[in-house]
Amino acid sequence: MGRCDGKVALVTGASRGIGKAIARRLASEGASVVVNASRMGAHGKLPGTLEAIATEIQDAGAKAAAIACDLLDPGAREDLISRASEFFGPIDILVNNAAAGCMKLPSETTNDERNRMYELNVNAPVDLAQQCLPNMKTRGGGWILNIGSATSSQPELPYRDSKEAAWIIGAYGATKACLDRYTVALAHELQAHEIFVNCMMPTSIVLTTGADYVRDIARKNPDWVEPVEMMAEGALELCTGRHVGRVITSRDIVHYAARKVHSLDGTQVLGDAFMLADVESTV
Repeated sequence: MGRCDGKVALVTGASRGIGKAIARRLASEGASVVVNASRMGAHGKLPGTLEAIATEIQDAGAKAAAIACDLLDPGAREDLISRASEFFGPIDILVNNAAAGCMKLPSETTNDERNRMYELNVNAPVDLAQQCLPNMKTRGGGWILNIGSATSSQPELPYRDSKEAAWIIGAYGATKACLDRYTVALAHELQAHEIFVNCMMPTSIVLTTGADYVRDIARKNPDWVEPVEMMAEGALELCTGRHVGRVITSRDIVHYAARKVHSLDGTQVLGDAFMLADVESTV
């Protein structure tokens, strides 16, 4: 028996990286998973496609389907939940992972750049959550997990050349701070309906195929890197447990729940929250 048996999950931004890892981990626990990204096929030079992750999950013996939708477009996403529900039934678990960033000094961001970030990082998760609520209430519960970021707070500057790095994530971090606040409010509103809403952020740098900007920082500070399996394990806990309005790091939720971190297929124990075997990301 898996922790997600009989559940249907939708994971946005799932063609690679953290979203792909969460989709695989939920599927390994029995969820039927619908994966979403802005398009089918390749996205520029980045590896990973929706078709590939859906096939990977299916080949492992679980159910998966892919649905393309540009979440930046309010009109395109207005019926995403109903369309995703056509594959396996109503959505029990929504993971809002898709996000957009603009690495510029806050004083230099344009109106278009800020609107793009707020549209994808705030408005889209809120819209999808609201679309899920009628069926979740009718069915007696559900889970909504928003993927946040430590950039929602101004970071300390642990090394000499980090000032600009801390500044240029400010505009992106502001959108994530907004998502944090909304998450907590929505969680307490919906608790009585057995709908559990939370926000989880990486504890450290997660080096995935789309993380080129932070690779140099990670090389200089290897102890700042966490395997994507930590995020996937934390997501599994928050998408199955009875947590209300947490805004928490991946390591902290894994430690709080006394969980072991597993491989994405669920077959191997890699370690606990603070003693994790060296794992090379495959996403």
